[in-house]
Amino acid sequence: METLLSNLKLGEIGEGTENIKIYKRSFTHYQGTFLLMIKESANKFLLASGEGPLYSELNGQEIGDEGKVCPLTHHNRLVLNRYFDYTVPSAFGKNTATIGLGDRLGIASPGHIEAIKNRDVKPILGQQSIRELTLTKRTLEDMIDTATFAVFQEGYKDGFGIDADHIKKEEDIKRSLELGVTMLTLDCSDYIQKDVESASKKQVQDEFAKLDVKLKKYYLNTYSNQVFSLKTRKIAVNEIDVMRNVLIYGKAVAYMIHVFNTYVRHLDRDFDFEISIDETEAITSPEAHFFVANELRKSQVEVTSLAPRFCGEFQKGIDYIGDIDQFEKELSEHVDIAKHFGYKLSIHSGSDKFSVFPIISKHTERILHIKTAGTSWLEALRVIANKNPSLYRKIHAYAEKNVEQALKYYHITPNFEAITPLEDTKDSMLSEYLNDDNARQLLHITYGLILTANRNESSLFKDEIYSMLSENEDVYREYLIKHIGKHVETLDL
Repeated sequence: METLLSNLKLGEIGEGTENIKIYKRSFTHYQGTFLLMIKESANKFLLASGEGPLYSELNGQEIGDEGKVCPLTHHNRLVLNRYFDYTVPSAFGKNTATIGLGDRLGIASPGHIEAIKNRDVKPILGQQSIRELTLTKRTLEDMIDTATFAVFQEGYKDGFGIDADHIKKEEDIKRSLELGVTMLTLDCSDYIQKDVESASKKQVQDEFAKLDVKLKKYYLNTYSNQVFSLKTRKIAVNEIDVMRNVLIYGKAVAYMIHVFNTYVRHLDRDFDFEISIDETEAITSPEAHFFVANELRKSQVEVTSLAPRFCGEFQKGIDYIGDIDQFEKELSEHVDIAKHFGYKLSIHSGSDKFSVFPIISKHTERILHIKTAGTSWLEALRVIANKNPSLYRKIHAYAEKNVEQALKYYHITPNFEAITPLEDTKDSMLSEYLNDDNARQLLHITYGLILTANRNESSLFKDEIYSMLSENEDVYREYLIKHIGKHVETLDL
């Protein structure tokens, strides 16, 4: 380490050793301070040498007069943010394609960066929901820190975002904004009335009749029996459509407006505000989408992107399930509405939807937001299946034993009984589970249980998973480049 610091003091990178890996793309300097990221065994550090305010502000262990070895702490991330603009996340607005690259383990971002480099899309590297963070026992701070250090490691200077994904509660919104997220995905599912879609016409009329008189008059006068002209189509709305949409989405719209006015409108920085109405069983009709968007416009809510609930199934980690022709028809309607109101369409649970990616690309004209997350976790398990079959077998067996608990959090429809038994699978074929839809979903939704499982206060899997992925860092990187690369290629981004 001392030799590396001596070289760094001279402005030279130096050479790694058997125990020390150098990330050469990280090498940089600022007013007399040279920085370099390295990994010693399984731990990454910043090496700092020289003098000046940057050097003084970094916390680390002094090594003689040669420099400091600085851990990748929250404090040191904030120091990097103050001195290197490219480590500060950005908002990208309504006219730039973006891809959410959720990283449940906090180690996938280097591969994500390489996968999207030189493509016409910007990465949202920090993207986790409160649910995901809770299930993995991580924090928003950790999510932002790991994404930022990955950007520094890769010397990536083309911009990245941070998304507080599927946020519901106001305390979480406030905390996310304080931490500097550049995107907020507001999950309105708690305010979307789930029993109205299947209600009879009379039931809808009876419930609507209970609303405030002025409110009823406003909605009926604004929407009932109206035809709204878009650039390439018309949206015709009848009276029962109005009533149903008000009952389903009225409270959700009020919450969207409240959140925007309370937390977003007065931000003194660029910000991407996304609305999610996809976490519901009710398919978003064109009339419903128009209603939500029009009410937001009337309240001067600036929406960057909106995620409707599409027909068919956008389940986790597998391809689209449903009638592709019907999906294309409805997608084109949603795209036209989004264009009319001037925001991007957002595709949630976008991982691995390869059969519909060309359709999405064509109709959105490659200006969209798409979210991926669990598919990178699955690629981590592919590494383990290939490099440590014994560990993979234990993980897989644990997932099968505990999947019912995970099903409380995710809507999926696999046939777990169709998964080939572990005892019938050779070590050399274990990675094929990552090509099987049923097994992919089993492993996808049990990530939280796997990563937090312990016995006698010791981790059952987590420590060994991280150790294996650290030892095979370059393999995991290549898997991600290939897999996420397939996403952006198929989307023609």
